[in-house]
Amino acid sequence: MRDSLFYRQPEFEIVPMISEHCHAVSELHGQRFPRAWGDGEFLSLLLQPNTFGFAAWQTNTLIFKAPLAGFVLAREVAGEAEILTIAVSDKVARFGLGWRLMQAALREAKSRGGESMFLEVDDGNHAALGLYRKLGFEKAGERPAYYTDENGRRSSALVMRRDLR
Repeated sequence: MRDSLFYRQPEFEIVPMISEHCHAVSELHGQRFPRAWGDGEFLSLLLQPNTFGFAAWQTNTLIFKAPLAGFVLAREVAGEAEILTIAVSDKVARFGLGWRLMQAALREAKSRGGESMFLEVDDGNHAALGLYRKLGFEKAGERPAYYTDENGRRSSALVMRRDLR
């Protein structure tokens, strides 16, 4: 029998992203993407009035100061919203945090007057594609050979859209 203290589902606190989160966000972005954005880039985006984000930390952990578990950064302009980037730590993947972060971004975009939400995703990122499709996103376009991985292989970016009304 497993000890429930050590095998519990992770629980998360999701809060609006603020400038003090940018360093941790940048570190997690670097773990998940080959071309990571620096904390200055995140800060510059976050300081724009039409940009918003959410950061998540695991709350039921034995670690005193748990590392960032995930984040989403988005913007809304003239009725159109866009997910700029999203990442979830490998340690808490598959526990629904990506879903919860996307839901927070969708609600915020709608509350700001967004009528539709767009995002771009690597056509080889099957986990993300599954999440986005479950959230109601549909393919709206494609950018061939948009991404290049660390081995020089190129893949397409799928442009996906969802109605927020």
